[in-house]
Amino acid sequence: MSFLFKNLRLLDPRWKEARAGYEVLVEGDTIKEVSAKPIKASKANVVDCGKRTLMPGLIDCHVHTHHSEVYINRMEAVPLTLMMARSAGRLKRMLDRGFTTVRDAGGADWGTKTAVESGLIPGPRMFISGRSISPTGGHSDRMRRTDTVGPPCLCCNGMVFIRYLADGPDAVRKGVREQMRQGADQVKLMVSGGVASPYDPLESLQFSVEEITAAVEEAHTFGRYVLTHAYTPEAIQRAVKCGVRTIEHGNLVDAPTAKLMAQKGVYMVPNLIAYDAMKRRAAELGMPKEMLDKNDEVLKYGFAELEHCRKAGVRMAYGSDLLGALEDEQTVEFQIRGRVMPAIEVIRSATLIGAEVVRQEGKLGVVESGAFADLLVVDGDPLKNLGLFKDGGPHLSAIMKGGRFHKNTL
Repeated sequence: MSFLFKNLRLLDPRWKEARAGYEVLVEGDTIKEVSAKPIKASKANVVDCGKRTLMPGLIDCHVHTHHSEVYINRMEAVPLTLMMARSAGRLKRMLDRGFTTVRDAGGADWGTKTAVESGLIPGPRMFISGRSISPTGGHSDRMRRTDTVGPPCLCCNGMVFIRYLADGPDAVRKGVREQMRQGADQVKLMVSGGVASPYDPLESLQFSVEEITAAVEEAHTFGRYVLTHAYTPEAIQRAVKCGVRTIEHGNLVDAPTAKLMAQKGVYMVPNLIAYDAMKRRAAELGMPKEMLDKNDEVLKYGFAELEHCRKAGVRMAYGSDLLGALEDEQTVEFQIRGRVMPAIEVIRSATLIGAEVVRQEGKLGVVESGAFADLLVVDGDPLKNLGLFKDGGPHLSAIMKGGRFHKNTL
């Protein structure tokens, strides 16, 4: 089918403002034409936008579609069938919020991605990492201190399904190869301690240079790349020098480390809303004190991270990293970043830069001929009010993904 969007203000993130007088023609799953003059398309279905803002669909570069518990250890009691049923709802709600593309940063598999692509469940287009890889005792190691044997088999529960342990370069190579065999678009490594794990200090360095290098080499030879969970300057520097492509979280980054990232062309994906939401809500959802204490530590440095990266010229993508019931705050990251960054920069992080991270420049995050027809019609100007992006998408009159309307109230 073809659709002609008219009577709109076009917000292409490459510009600094929305511009009136444009029309956009969609044919099939792509944008056929964008013009400041009337487009002739007699067979197209006309969509009158009523002077609303037309912009690209949003991209969240750090989600966990399968992590349906805030206290992640509770995933041990979640069978795979229940995990997938919960994931279906999470994916639909992400699309309801205007996120037409997400990069799952550990957990989602090719089955979930295929279910979305084939139309079995509604959701954003997905770029998956497979199982998050960690060393023994690292951020992905969820064994209790009373456990003396390894985790149960892969079929047993949601916790095991989303995690992978590897020690030594050869084991890391095998783990990376396995994720890529399973259809991963990128590979996730844990290279420092984390908030949502009980026993590893934030400042711990996880994986040796040899292990990280092995992962990077294997991903590169397969045409993929490595994203890394890291908080401290030491962990970030080690990962960057080994050739990783993106740093996730990165709250404790300092100015020299940000400069190194910029020099190497490494992306940062901050997730400030995750820590803000956990501070306010995670205790009531079961997260224990030792994890909340670590959350308080990283929360203190969130805005400093944004400033260090902005000054150094590091490209920052949009990420939320919300577990379980906290997912309903996915769009609040816009407002948090908007306190210290211009609105256009925040929107670019969720469009242009997100497209770069998933290696879809020119196909996602822009409104131009040849790009995928992932489009939003917003009631108002997001550059003047980032609060227009809210849970449930109440200010989104239309959501189109791949040329098909997920929502259309016009």
